[in-house]
Amino acid sequence: MPTQATKKSPVPTNPVALFARNFLKYPSMLGSIVPSSPFLVNDILGHVDWQHARVVVEFGPGVGTITREVLKRMRPDAALIVIELNEDFVDYLRLTIPDPRLRIVHGSAAHVRRILAEHGFQAADYIISGLPYSLLPETLRQEIVAESRQALHPTGSLLVFQFTRKVLPYLKSSFRSVRLNFQLFNILPAMIFHCTP
Repeated sequence: MPTQATKKSPVPTNPVALFARNFLKYPSMLGSIVPSSPFLVNDILGHVDWQHARVVVEFGPGVGTITREVLKRMRPDAALIVIELNEDFVDYLRLTIPDPRLRIVHGSAAHVRRILAEHGFQAADYIISGLPYSLLPETLRQEIVAESRQALHPTGSLLVFQFTRKVLPYLKSSFRSVRLNFQLFNILPAMIFHCTP
């Protein structure tokens, strides 16, 4: 008797349910069971000079909590490239955010320079990353931070939010300036690292 092809389970339309489901399946990919709070999102995006942000990259957009806010603030002629490994999140973003400035890439942040080039850009003005660096293998952590530095415009910034300081030595080894802020109104309280070349 022939076996039926396994069907992919439908992607939940509720972002919190989708985020929680994927946290339970892949905790090392997310690092938190709920999306970022509005307080944290505003703190992160407060570091961006929107008038001069022509190319913005986001690593690990998840359900698009930050993505949507970036699009609200971004210039009409700017571009946002989001790089996501989780196929459920990629499908959800494609289904729910029909903005022509948004480029959704199913891939790894370790390939950010190649991805930028494929989309016709030489460098990013800002990279926003909420990847759980403390849960990544050390070699991958080093590679993503180094790639981020090389992918940035000389006057650009890398904005990283984390729940531990584990990534700090890697940031300091690649960036000339690393400033630290805190946002307590988040689950969990978060640190924001503002890194410039």
